[in-house]
Amino acid sequence: MSAPLTTPQPNSAPLPRERRHTLFFLEVIRDCSPVFLDTEVDMTQVLAHRKAAREDGGTHYATTAYVLRAAGRVLAKHPEANAAVQGSRRPRIAHYPYVNGKLTLDRMLGGRRVVLGTVVPDLHVAELDAIQRHLERVRDGDPQELPDFAAVRALHRAPWARGRSRFRKAARSLALRPHLTGTFAVTSLGHRAVDSFHSVGGTTTTFGVGRITDRAVARDGRLTVAPVLRLSLSFDHRVIDGAEAADVLTEVKEALENVHQDR
Repeated sequence: MSAPLTTPQPNSAPLPRERRHTLFFLEVIRDCSPVFLDTEVDMTQVLAHRKAAREDGGTHYATTAYVLRAAGRVLAKHPEANAAVQGSRRPRIAHYPYVNGKLTLDRMLGGRRVVLGTVVPDLHVAELDAIQRHLERVRDGDPQELPDFAAVRALHRAPWARGRSRFRKAARSLALRPHLTGTFAVTSLGHRAVDSFHSVGGTTTTFGVGRITDRAVARDGRLTVAPVLRLSLSFDHRVIDGAEAADVLTEVKEALENVHQDR
């Protein structure tokens, strides 16, 4: 008679501390009412500008740097979208006289692969060089040492309840929020074979950046091949409606497709 089969038991362990900030964030954005849009962007001019910059001075601009710059200028023209809402019973809304953009980052922290966010300030006036320098600093720096992530590291060290309470208190502040999560967010998975996706970044507008790949496009009545980026926009319907969100997405698309004229 054969021995009875046994089912292997799962290896259960406490959630890693390095993931706490992600869980706290997901809790506080539950009130968001997201709606999703997407479009395709002809990146011919962006790639030409990037190539020229690399040949002239060796600078390699990230795709997200172009998106941050374009979105920052567009949102400065749409103050209703450059806003944040707080509360459900008696909601309050704040409109900001500046545009800060949060970019999500895939980094290692405490031996764990986690998502971190860096806020690039003053994108309504920041030029591409300044944006790229900011991205390179956080890309090349050690997340265990960079002051940008000091608050996240403190959350990981704190007891669960205390860290969660601190995070929720900070997130409720309309004055602090643009410095913690930006007035808009950009998240990218374009380094892999991801064409498009939608994300909620805890802001009224969140741009999702996919990969740039050659696609068939119609240009001047003829079919040709061009480098195309699929760009998505998630917007919080509590703050703006679809028509305003469509204007924002369209204007960002146009800014990227005419990057030489915009500079």
